Parts: sequence; C-alpha cells; structure tokens
Amino acid sequence: MDMPSPKLAILGRKPAIVAALREVLPADAVIDAPEETRAYECDALSAYACAPLAVTLPRSTAEVAAVLRVCHAMGVPVVPRGSGTSLAGGALPTADCVVLGIGRMNRVLETDYENRFIRVEAGRTNLSVTGAVEAEGFFYAPDPSSQLACAIAGNVAMNSGGAHCLKYGVTTNNLLGVTLVQMDGTVVELGGPWMEAGGLDLLGVVCGSEGQLGVVTEATLRILPKPEGARPVLVGFDSNEVAGACVSDIIKAGILPVAIEFMDRPCIRATEAFAKAGYPDCEALLIIEVEGSEPEIAEQLARIKAIALSHDPVEFREAADEDQAKRIWLGRKSAFGAMGQINDYMCLDGTIPVSSLPHVLRRIGEMSAEFGLDVGNVFHAGDGNMHPLILYNANTPGDLERCEAFGAEILKLCVEVGGCLTGEHGVGIEKRDLMSVQFTPEDLEAQMRIKDVFDPKWLLNPAKVFPLGASESRRVG
Repeated sequence: MDMPSPKLAILGRKPAIVAALREVLPADAVIDAPEETRAYECDALSAYACAPLAVTLPRSTAEVAAVLRVCHAMGVPVVPRGSGTSLAGGALPTADCVVLGIGRMNRVLETDYENRFIRVEAGRTNLSVTGAVEAEGFFYAPDPSSQLACAIAGNVAMNSGGAHCLKYGVTTNNLLGVTLVQMDGTVVELGGPWMEAGGLDLLGVVCGSEGQLGVVTEATLRILPKPEGARPVLVGFDSNEVAGACVSDIIKAGILPVAIEFMDRPCIRATEAFAKAGYPDCEALLIIEVEGSEPEIAEQLARIKAIALSHDPVEFREAADEDQAKRIWLGRKSAFGAMGQINDYMCLDGTIPVSSLPHVLRRIGEMSAEFGLDVGNVFHAGDGNMHPLILYNANTPGDLERCEAFGAEILKLCVEVGGCLTGEHGVGIEKRDLMSVQFTPEDLEAQMRIKDVFDPKWLLNPAKVFPLGASESRRVG
C-alpha cells in the first residue's frame, strides 16, 4: 500500500512550522521530537507506520481552528486523529504532515434527558458516553468492539457501528449534529438536537467522510432509554454455511434481534483459551440477543429457537441470569485481542447481503486454501457486516503482501455479491486502491468534487480514500 513521497519543501521548513504552531498553542500541546512523534506513527493497522513532522494536541475548538489556520497558510497536510484505533489506516501519518489529535477534548458539554440527547467533545470515548447517562437510565447505542478506547470523532469519521447496530443503526442513525472546523480554520455548526436541518444534508456528508472534509470537535448524539430487559442465546453449529443459513432464515422471518454475532472455530478456540467464556468447541457459533419486556423476550426467543433447531445445532444455550449473559458476550468482546495473542492478523471489513452469507463463507474458506493463509471469522452477521481476520507472519518475507492480496479478493467478492467495501471501518489506505471496484470513474469524480468544496488545497488527510492515480492532480495542487 504505497504512500506519496513526502514533500521536501515542507520537511525543510519544519523549524518554522513548529515555531508557528507553538505561537498559537500552549507549550505542552506541540510535539516535534522524533522519539515522541514515533508514538503517533500508526493506528491499529500497525503493519504500516511513518512518524509525522509534528503532533498537536489542542484542548478546544478554538485551538483546533488555530492549528488548521497555521497549516492552511503554510501548505502543510493535516491528519486528524481520535484515539488511533482505525483498522483501515485512516490516521496513518506521512513524514510531511501534522497530526492533529483531539484526545484531550473529552468533556460532556450538555445532557438533555427530556429531549434525549447529549453533547460531547469529540475526543470522548464511545463507552464513556453511555457512562455519562446510564445512571439516569439511558445509553448510547453504537458499540464498536473498540468502544472502551475509540473516540466519538473517529466514530463519526468512519460511521462506526457495533454489535447492536442491527436494531439501533450505526453512527449516522444516532448523530444529531456536529461542530466542524474546516481546513482554513472556519468553524461551522451542522445539524442539532431539535429538528432536521433544511437544505442539503451536510451532516450526512460529514458522517463517514474519514477526516477529508474537516475536523469534528463536538458531537450531539441521540441517547435512548435502556430496554426493560435483554437476553442472549448462544447457538453452536458444525458448519459455517449452516450458521450463515440460520442467520438468513431469522432475518427472512421478520425477526429483529438487537444483535446477531458470528464466530468460527479458530476464533472460538482463541477466545476460549484467552477469556474462558465456556464456549462449545464447534465449527461456528451465533450469539443472538433480544430485548424488551419479559413476554416480548420469550416470544422472540421461541421463534428464534424454532428456526435454530431446524438447522440441527450442536448446542442451544439461553442465558438464565445476568452472569450467564455476560459470559456469552465475554468471548465475542475479547475476540480481537485473543486472536492477536496467537498471530499477526489483518482485520477486514466488508458488507454483504445476509442471504449471501453461506456462499461468501464457503468462498472465503476456498480462498484460504488457495492463498495458504488461515482466516478467523468474527462479525456482525445480522446486517452482513463481515470482519475476516487473515492470519499471517509479519516476520516472513512476502506474507504481508500475500495477506493483502487475499484481503483484496475477499473485498472484491463482497462487491460482486451486491455488498460494499466497508461497513464501519472506513476506506483509509487499506481499501483505497479497491474503490474503483465499487465505483465508476464518474462516481469517484463526484466524490472528489465534494472534497474540493470543503478542502480546495487537499490538505486534510490526503492520500486516503481515493486511488492515488485519481487524486494525484488535486493533491499536487
């Protein structure tokens, strides 16, 4: 995954750039020592790394605007960074860029339980949003697996989802408004808690734009009352395809669980060794959760059980109490960390029609044999958002390139069956060169013209999202 060569003219002006940044920020908010900028050289796509020219850590929207005005005037690229949990290289720096990290901006600014919204600074972590309102019986629905660490800014940038997005939707379905700082330092307010804004849906454009259009510093989020009750079941199968068919049948039956999660044998064994959740040793398992009143839960689970039993599962386990419910979810929440203990891996993110699950799982198994690399599958099965984990050895020459090629074929398969390249991780650099598989040149041109309007100099997160050949003339000015 190539990145453009850094511009020598910018590298040569590092002292002047750093001095200009220090003039508008407190002393502790600018980092330029090589041994310290190394901490920002990559995000969670750690196979690729490059230390930036400098790092800024503002504490307010005004300070963010000041950083952007300096960089805009001096022609310096800026890479926005939330918590650095991007799995697609969305926060990967270049040697001639300034990283703008907003992790220090984490305050709750306003809560309104009557109108069901919370306004927070965008550096606040996902899980802590729910933490701020749960005492009043509310929660924030999007729940990425990295929710303990990931920032709301990154959630907005990548339109993140999570296990419960089947019922509650992803970030765009729960985002009411943002404060956005454009590359020239202009601060704009988009949307808000009261009503849908008239005219162009600029909030919808910004959500999922991957830091291409501006830096989100504040977000107004929808909060929901906690459900009366919830209960998960665990269903084990001796075939990935049969598990996929069970998911498809549940959705076709018109049942809407709050979540349907899938794990295959490699993930089951890794998470069991790591978290000891008590999972059965089978080829595939589903975690299905429903919520509501007790009669609603009983009715939904009865229908799900009937569908599951028609597929001859090796185990059907219903949580009898809160402790059992937590143990059913324990392994799923631990999956990515558990897999990281046994192997280097690349986590993909493609979305497919639920009806295509059996076919796609079979083809991934066949491609695994063709490329000679194992795959662990753990994903949001209810909405077809797949997360294959391709296992490789970073110390073996050629393994990373083989992993990339395998991943590209999986993502092409997703598009081929009517899906798309990403469900919640974004494009970043990982899928940048596959954009032409899903979009025509005319489609890409239309998208790049939107960036032209927001960021005419193409200084915000350049070399991401769009194929380098398509964006080259814009990036070089």
